[in-house]
Amino acid sequence: MSDSTAVVRELAQRARTASRHLALLTRADKDAALLALADAVDAATDQVVTANAEDLQRGRAGGMATGLLDRLTLDADRVAAVAQALRDVAALPDPVGEVVRGSTLANGLQIRQVRVPMGVVGMIYEARPNVTVDAAGLGLKSGNAMILRGGSAAASTNRALVDTLRSALTAQRLPQDAVQLLEGGHDAVTALMTARGLVDLLIPRGGAGLIRAIVMESTVPVIETGVGNCHVYVDSAADLGKALAITVNSKTHRPSVCNSAESLLVHRDIAADFLPKALAELAGAGVALHGDPVTAQLAPEGVEVHPATDEDFDAEYLDLEMSVAVVDDIDAAMEHVRRHGSGHTEAIVTENRAAARRWTAEVDAAAVMVNASTRFTDGGEFGFGAEIGISTQKLHARGPMALPELTTTKWVVEGDGQVRG
Repeated sequence: MSDSTAVVRELAQRARTASRHLALLTRADKDAALLALADAVDAATDQVVTANAEDLQRGRAGGMATGLLDRLTLDADRVAAVAQALRDVAALPDPVGEVVRGSTLANGLQIRQVRVPMGVVGMIYEARPNVTVDAAGLGLKSGNAMILRGGSAAASTNRALVDTLRSALTAQRLPQDAVQLLEGGHDAVTALMTARGLVDLLIPRGGAGLIRAIVMESTVPVIETGVGNCHVYVDSAADLGKALAITVNSKTHRPSVCNSAESLLVHRDIAADFLPKALAELAGAGVALHGDPVTAQLAPEGVEVHPATDEDFDAEYLDLEMSVAVVDDIDAAMEHVRRHGSGHTEAIVTENRAAARRWTAEVDAAAVMVNASTRFTDGGEFGFGAEIGISTQKLHARGPMALPELTTTKWVVEGDGQVRG
């Protein structure tokens, strides 16, 4: 047994013990603990921001991309938002114990399907220290112990946050091993991915390469979370004012996250009216544009449009970059999405109800938007509280994953001596 395997085995066994304790907690117990964790995070703001500055300094020295630096950054306002997310989770209904369905059979047996915690959940994620607190909070509310493996870029921040959370759990007389941080290199990640039987579920969050590697190599069940090559399609029947606002917001509101739009598709009939304004506003916001020949022809003076390749249309930029294409009709737009989309979020802007119905029925994605920004695909915006990730798969969970997606079910059958004939 390798050292990393032994470390993961020890963490998982401690997590399993903690999860049994969590499974017995009432909602009141869990909510009180979440509020205490939120207060502890607020109180530790200075320590967290100082630790984060160390990570940011290393990132800049190593040439980290602007988008990743933004994901990594925790200032006082962002720490406050992270703490507030814990309070938001405390306010949500507890899924544990919910009866999904049930009935009484003809022989008198009472059967019901009840939500229960997964048990031990592993998270592997990159430079997003807010995930550390979100995962811990959602894990606690859903009765799961969490083993967290953040990226090395956020090592100091994650250590400060987990130390804070574990101390707060101890102060609440709850097992601190409900939240554990796995450190180490590739061997540690591999050990977590192959801890089948010790870890019940693995959730990756990060770039396409990380997610693909975990899905392909893991023996622990995985929920595949979202690479976000999201599109905004501006239909011939669009309100162009709405379309402009939605396009700019989808791309520029926070370009480093997976629900930002990476591609703009415009119906040929309104391209001459819409694109010059849209390209000018996007460029004015600092967006680098990659477009097809028609887009380049319609660009206003002073706006540069780089020739777009298939690689550009496939790209999840996670930065102020966007691919743009003019399409003949809604069918061409949907075909473009099928070829290049990642199944995350796809938006149409149209006043034509038939076009909107076709888009929502025919586009295969975890979320489809009509006359709304792609940025709304988010557990918090959907009213779920902090999310654990956005699933682009079709089994168990799809779209923003919150508390119910961190549970499974068991069947409870109660009888009075019945035997099967």
